[in-house]
Amino acid sequence: MDGSDRAGLVLALALVGVLLLQMSVSAEQEVENLSGLSVNPDRDIFVVRENGSTCLMAELAVKFLVPYDVLALNGIDLITEQVSLSVPRGAQIAGKCGTSESELHISWINDAFIFRIFFSKEMSSDDKAKETKVWKINKVQLVYDTSEKTHFINAYNPGKHTASTHRLSALVTPAGHSYVCAAQQTLTLISSDHQKGITVSMYDIQIQPFDINGDFIFSEPYKCITDEREQLEQTLPLILGLFLGLIVVITISVYHFHLKLTTQQQVQLPRDRSLYKNM
Repeated sequence: MDGSDRAGLVLALALVGVLLLQMSVSAEQEVENLSGLSVNPDRDIFVVRENGSTCLMAELAVKFLVPYDVLALNGIDLITEQVSLSVPRGAQIAGKCGTSESELHISWINDAFIFRIFFSKEMSSDDKAKETKVWKINKVQLVYDTSEKTHFINAYNPGKHTASTHRLSALVTPAGHSYVCAAQQTLTLISSDHQKGITVSMYDIQIQPFDINGDFIFSEPYKCITDEREQLEQTLPLILGLFLGLIVVITISVYHFHLKLTTQQQVQLPRDRSLYKNM
């Protein structure tokens, strides 16, 4: 093989590599923000698709409570303020799907805010030492820029900061199921800004980052313990009421039967007094 053939082969391989890389990137970036379809203005809908199939779906409402420093009126001391944030409807999203790891990235206001959720799938042992496959959120991260003046008013020493969880294991769900929870789930992130604590509150959740069989369709839901408890608290009074009502009906029926039986067994006195002597 002469030099020109080698050069042609190298060029062809390079083009194939670039093409494969572009295909991989385009597959990762096939995402959709369907929040406009949500009837709840606070609830967002995000979908990641690869090779024409849905591989990650997330419907949730999320709010952030972010502390930041401002200079006091004396020009010397620092005061900590707090700003409340939520994901806007026009947020940009990116994602990545895998067999054991998946990611969802949500950004807005020109990347002044980037919210990342990392998922993993692994084997887990229950109390009976039985191993089952589950998925969970293993990391949550928020990148925020206090130079963004719409939310961070008069921020002291403004700049970008990153807040992350540490050794997180949240929303643990059996593999092949979606996680559903209406109740609020609260996480605390530690920021690079002097170790400040950032609160992330998620509620009205349905998420599935793996094993989605139908396009845009969640698998069988796995309800959180809080929702199960609230449902039990709502149905328990009804069950107790029905049970007590049944007891009352049974008691009245038994009393009525006993009264009727007693009446039938009572001796009927004749109206003719002359018959008394035969009794």
